[in-house]
Amino acid sequence: MFQLQLILRWLQGSTLKLLVLAGVLLLSWGIFAPVGTLVWWLGQSAESLGFKRNSSEKLPEFRASDPDAPASTINCYIIFLPGVGDFSANQLTAGEEFFLARLAQLHPGCVTVRNVFPYSAANQDLAGERFLTPLWEAAENADGWLKNADILIKIRNLWRFAISADDRYGPIYSQGIADAIVKQMNAVHPVALHQQPLRVILIGTSGGVQVALSAVPYLHQWLHNPQITVISAGGAFSGEEGFDQVDAMYHLQGQRDWVDDVSRIVFPSRWYWIVGSPFNRARQQGRYTVVSSGPHTHDGNEGYFGLAIARPNQTYVELTLQAVNQLPVWSLDLSSHRTF
Repeated sequence: MFQLQLILRWLQGSTLKLLVLAGVLLLSWGIFAPVGTLVWWLGQSAESLGFKRNSSEKLPEFRASDPDAPASTINCYIIFLPGVGDFSANQLTAGEEFFLARLAQLHPGCVTVRNVFPYSAANQDLAGERFLTPLWEAAENADGWLKNADILIKIRNLWRFAISADDRYGPIYSQGIADAIVKQMNAVHPVALHQQPLRVILIGTSGGVQVALSAVPYLHQWLHNPQITVISAGGAFSGEEGFDQVDAMYHLQGQRDWVDDVSRIVFPSRWYWIVGSPFNRARQQGRYTVVSSGPHTHDGNEGYFGLAIARPNQTYVELTLQAVNQLPVWSLDLSSHRTF
């Protein structure tokens, strides 16, 4: 840790040096980023990878005709996937905690799932990477100017975002995330195999949206006839994975959030003239909707989950909660959703 602080002090006052270091780290992690995904994949069985999946080993059987079966009012799972700046799935901000708690109160038939770390196929936070743990902890806990070291965490997580959108490693990575989602759903409240209907709402911000979309095809395959909705709070995504299977996607866009402009330029499948892309098919079919959420920036105190005052007696996170709560997903007839 002492060596890291020396390096960061050397970088202080020199933007060029910081950019050079960030560039070197970006290239280095780009080379080795898929290794963790491949190591996880090699440690899985055919069943856990979905090739010979037996859902009864994971999810409890439910028979509505059984008079002794416990009645359950839970038919909705809200899964939250955080942004690229997070160290672990348990590192939710006060605004994110408030948002999820209020959603659960407003919709008593739903439970929230918060323990999915979208930047690890094994659902392992950065403290679990033994070799680099001192680096991540130093970057996470740095104070003052050294707080800028959190860019290291963002670079590392951005490469996982890139893997999720990559045709070569993305399917393996996404199966790991989908497996983690199902396990955490079942841990929060047992998922009944034949209980109908089942609503699955994936809410993400930043790179968590891409990871959520990439997991959608496997959730459709593994869960019993679910309705899956993705809600993006200023998320970045490629426009390929998940759009053919998702029932609906809502993209909340802040008036001062420029990150979405970048992803719309970088990913060709987001270009409107690529009419055959999964993104454009969903848009043309009315399954993709952009919602103006208010004067949000991408993150921070004035971001989608910020606690600063946006309007009289209303914080930025309350604006986001209001926008999400007004979406038609909460009142849709689940029996009429698409089947595949």
